[in-house]
Amino acid sequence: MIKKGDTIVGLDIGTSKICAIVGALGEENEIDIIGIGIHPSKGLKKGVVVNIDSTVDSIKKAIEEAELMAGIEIDSAYVSITGSHIKGLNSHGIIAIKNKEVVQSDIERVIDAAKAMAMPFDREIIHVLSQEFIIDEQDGIKDPLGISGVRLEGKVHIVTGAATSLQNIVKCVNKGNIEVKDIVLDQLASSEAVLTPDEQELGVVIVDIGGGTTDIALFYDGSVRHTSVLPIGGNHVTNDIAIGLKTPSVEAEKIKKRYGCAMTSLVKEDETIEVPSVGGRMPRTLSRKILSEIIEPRIKELFTLVKKELLMSGFNELIASGVVITGGAAIMEGMSEIGEQTFELPVRVGMPIGIGGLVDVVNSPMYATGVGLVLYGYNNQNNGKFNGSGNNRMLGKMFERMKETVLRVF
Repeated sequence: MIKKGDTIVGLDIGTSKICAIVGALGEENEIDIIGIGIHPSKGLKKGVVVNIDSTVDSIKKAIEEAELMAGIEIDSAYVSITGSHIKGLNSHGIIAIKNKEVVQSDIERVIDAAKAMAMPFDREIIHVLSQEFIIDEQDGIKDPLGISGVRLEGKVHIVTGAATSLQNIVKCVNKGNIEVKDIVLDQLASSEAVLTPDEQELGVVIVDIGGGTTDIALFYDGSVRHTSVLPIGGNHVTNDIAIGLKTPSVEAEKIKKRYGCAMTSLVKEDETIEVPSVGGRMPRTLSRKILSEIIEPRIKELFTLVKKELLMSGFNELIASGVVITGGAAIMEGMSEIGEQTFELPVRVGMPIGIGGLVDVVNSPMYATGVGLVLYGYNNQNNGKFNGSGNNRMLGKMFERMKETVLRVF
């Protein structure tokens, strides 16, 4: 359990940026943000490490900046993970209650039964998230401890990832002289920072739009019901702008951030932008509407893919609260409007909530995952859910699975 003044660090390793956020327990058990470090991410593609040295260098620089602002030395962090290798599925376990009353060991056994499924050798379980328990056909039980019964069923959502991708993330963080306290799914971390309990109860979808991926999580009745990752993000919009306006990618990114609008109808006819040319040619002045006409189809395509994913999940009828979009790309003007048009649901942009300290600095969707990692660390340590010793746990789990597979073969 953390004490007042103790610090928790969230390390958001993304395709476009690496962000380290330091939180400390302040007054009234609220987490105060006391340090932030951000550096361009060089070495990842669509959430997966493709260059170890570049990734390590970016991590070190983000950590150094956060240390300088917070005035502390960082030696451990909660680390985010994303990528199209991430898969989520729902599972179900059934056991007999030994002493006619549910004890902690029964809960552990039913969760073990739910996750006892055939899994490829190259995949690793990242999260096992409880949805509900059923005792003798009485469903909707969140905490079965102490309830009398004969049969206990458990429904869980299991998130898995490629073992090599997990190992590479851990390796990069370790080379930056940081211990990995836990690996956390990107959208699960973001949900800690931007979703309210009421939204999670009624039914809500969080859509975290990063540089290389878009991460989706659907909550209903306070639990995760569906997760997925789409290999499309803000970088695709930047590429479209670079090609459409014939400008370098670096300039296209700046134009997107400064003038981008996801809905053409919101742009005034007389608005203009200056576009740098390639090869030292003179800059050009273009209508902002042209820029918006390039961005809108890509954002519409992205939201259409998200909508299709929700329809395939079978839980699309449970989204009473609507959609919350977050991540760096959510800052763009017109995102919520085009989202409402596509999803036919209420859409809002998710900002970090429930924190103190440097609130004005992190008051942006781009910091949702980093702040969420800090809150995840705080909530799981305080609730006794955190069950590991950092890197040893992550790598130990992988080794155990390899050993089990070898024993099954022989």
